Amino acid sequence: MEHLINERVKNIQISGIRKFFNLVGGMDDIVSLTIGQPDFPTPDHVKEAGKTAITDNYTTYTHNAGFLELRKAAADFVHSKYDITYSPDSEVIVTVGASQAIDIALRTVLSPGDEVILPGPVYPGYEPIIHMCQATVRAVDTRASGFKLTAELISKALTDKTKAVILPYPSNPTGVSLTEAELKDIADLLRGKEVFVIADEIYSELTFDMPHVSIASFLREQTIVLNGLSKSHAMTGWRIGFLFAPEAIAKHILKVHQYNVSCASSISQMAALEAVSAGINDAVPMRTEYKKRRDYVFDRLANMGLDVIKPDGAFYFFVAIPDYIEDSSFDFCYRLAMEQKVAVVPGSAFSEFGEGYFRLSFACSMEELRKGLDRIEAFFKTTNK
Repeated sequence: MEHLINERVKNIQISGIRKFFNLVGGMDDIVSLTIGQPDFPTPDHVKEAGKTAITDNYTTYTHNAGFLELRKAAADFVHSKYDITYSPDSEVIVTVGASQAIDIALRTVLSPGDEVILPGPVYPGYEPIIHMCQATVRAVDTRASGFKLTAELISKALTDKTKAVILPYPSNPTGVSLTEAELKDIADLLRGKEVFVIADEIYSELTFDMPHVSIASFLREQTIVLNGLSKSHAMTGWRIGFLFAPEAIAKHILKVHQYNVSCASSISQMAALEAVSAGINDAVPMRTEYKKRRDYVFDRLANMGLDVIKPDGAFYFFVAIPDYIEDSSFDFCYRLAMEQKVAVVPGSAFSEFGEGYFRLSFACSMEELRKGLDRIEAFFKTTNK
């Protein structure tokens, strides 16, 4: 019966991140610097709120958009942090993680034949959904612009078929962010055009050198903001995301959301309410620790002579593989795992523009980072130049 499966689904590949993680996951003594998952536990007060929700029988369906109290708290959170304002009644949707927010946003705005501008390299979670919507990806090479999708690059990629531009900053896999001035330039370029901006801001609380700025503060009527608690509150398994959009857009996204999942977990929503209210600054100590790790990893990689951009946010380095190594990024990472027992993600997992790089996650302990970087350094020392 496989021949009857939707061809667009058959042509989708498993994420290169997961593929490589699964490939090396069973190896003995492997140091894994692959998955972007916080190594901190969910804050205790948030866990207690989840337990209390079960005890108090918050175990039924909620409003399709989520508990109103949570939507109010989420709107207060982004207003306080990023100076963007949304009505909890009609412009906030609680989703099953940011991944589901990506799905329902794209499925709402895209029609067959539309084009979506994406930076490359980029997180692999957007392109398959775009294809399933029978739309086309216009990937823009950002390697020469410090991995930034600038207004100039967007202007060159715009066509009469462009329906959306995705701005995933801070970026997975590069850790790069856009400055306020760069976001204003993009807003000025797109203002008044029939183009949506989908701003994936899941790493907004994990910025190191400058506060996060949302393009929604300059281009609200055209922007759909995606966010969530997986990274900021170490709540990956709770599966709570948020989608913010003007009512005229959100009311249609809510229809797709309703038929997709009905609502996010009621128990997780109550934990999320605690996270975005009492835990509004829970990310601060995590961010402080991530910054220490970032600075340590950057110094180690730079001392190895590797070409690397210091990330502004998230918890990734996107590192150029030296020219004297002729392997593909996948083969390089496989050799590194086999010979030195350290796992990183091939750059090819992040589009064709990631070939020649590898992604290193520093969302793990300093002890693991030291061990992994020692092994990476040993690999380069023993590789013929």
